[in-house]
Amino acid sequence: MHLSRRGLIGAGLASAGALALPGLVGPARALPRQGGSIRVAMQSSSTADTLDPAKGAMATDYVRHFCLYSGLTRMEADLRPRPFLAQSIETTDRITWAIALRRGVRFADGRELTSADVVHSLQRHLDPKLGSKVASIAKQFADVRADGRHGVIITLAGANADLPAILSQSHFLIVPAGEAKPTGNGTGPFRLADFRPGVRTVVTRNPEYWRDGEPYLDRIEIIAIPDEIGRVNALLAGDVQLIIAVQPLSTRRIERSSGHGILTTPSPLYTDLIMRQTELPTGNPDFVAAIKHLIDRPLIKRALFRGYATIGNDQPIPPFHPYYNPAVPQTVLDLDRAKWHIARSGLKGVRLPIYCSPAAAGSVDMASVLQEYGAQAGLDFAVNRMPADGYWSTHWMKHPMSFGNTNPRPTADLVFSQFFRSDAEWNESGWKNPRFDQLLTLARADADEARRKELYGEMQQLVHDQCGVAIPVFIHMLDGHDRRLKGMTAIPLGGLMGYRFAEYAWWDA
Repeated sequence: MHLSRRGLIGAGLASAGALALPGLVGPARALPRQGGSIRVAMQSSSTADTLDPAKGAMATDYVRHFCLYSGLTRMEADLRPRPFLAQSIETTDRITWAIALRRGVRFADGRELTSADVVHSLQRHLDPKLGSKVASIAKQFADVRADGRHGVIITLAGANADLPAILSQSHFLIVPAGEAKPTGNGTGPFRLADFRPGVRTVVTRNPEYWRDGEPYLDRIEIIAIPDEIGRVNALLAGDVQLIIAVQPLSTRRIERSSGHGILTTPSPLYTDLIMRQTELPTGNPDFVAAIKHLIDRPLIKRALFRGYATIGNDQPIPPFHPYYNPAVPQTVLDLDRAKWHIARSGLKGVRLPIYCSPAAAGSVDMASVLQEYGAQAGLDFAVNRMPADGYWSTHWMKHPMSFGNTNPRPTADLVFSQFFRSDAEWNESGWKNPRFDQLLTLARADADEARRKELYGEMQQLVHDQCGVAIPVFIHMLDGHDRRLKGMTAIPLGGLMGYRFAEYAWWDA
């Protein structure tokens, strides 16, 4: 399979030969200016804040790391990977990958990027002492070796056409070889000026950055304001110029200000209702079918998220994803059908607790809506609202019915592998399907994009029809900004342009 550099991974252009990544295409920007300093308020910060991309655990880390480091590839708004520090990436079998690095790229300390840095950056994830957050993903790196000063050969344990997308994750950003641990010395758009874990990070423009004319801002200060109302107040008062994770109910306050706006990012983020297949009554297929027909998806979108959501269909791939299967029939609120399934299951009048928490966005209100419709269909649900602290360790997947919350993943393979594969650690409903597992392996190895879409489409149908997970909506990510901050567009891999706003933003003042 070969894709020209003008094509895209995932464009479905197949022929014999090698698989090559296309040229880099970034979000559209209009007449950017250089200069300006801004403050950004994130949700959280702690003494565990890190300069090591491998250990990044929260949005504040990801933003910091994308300021300081660059990756071999990067994802854009269309969810397809492009070369970045890599000049090209090619493979003939999806097992052995040849990477040619860009020449003349330098770290902030002036040293040139070479293959030794890439080999070091990828191999370090395999060291259990490091505690890499992507150690399980890196296990597929059977061998990583230098091929001259500017070439790298990666050999995988098994075929995986998604390697370019995997390498775009912040955890795989390139750090220099020879440092005991990363210090912020990277090839990214900014240099580290001040780093105080739990307090703030300050970065300044990197004059050695390899992309001509970028970045545009001179200085960025990153702080944390955990309280969402506090973040909004700081934005409107002019104390900060950009904030992450605005709640839908706060958008009106920001929109009423002529000097501020909302950046809306449709995303694959979802809060799901989990029905454990290993327990009763949630393991009863008729019970699961009844619950899915008791969910008022338009109401959840309208009332809970003020329209800032995309209707879901109990499949984890959103409608705007290249692999989305539109042929899966949309499940709708249908009380008569729900009653039929309940009668068939013999579960009418059953009393069952639903565990929810503010930790899973919207789950408390979703549970209340389900409780109301359940009563109309003959089910007696008790809504158990749990505090956010400890919810994931104490209640998530620990009861017949609870709620989860899944952040965007860069590939369909990752979300299916981590949450739906039979032996996945986070297989929320405990659903096991050999056919699904087989399709997952086939899709990972197949380079024919039309065939991969077909395989992922069948997997979505299986999840929709048989899995004990209900996905009512995909939640939009909302960021607030000073209108003088320009150049930002939506990248559906996280807030603040997939945490990469620093490369694109410019100050118009």
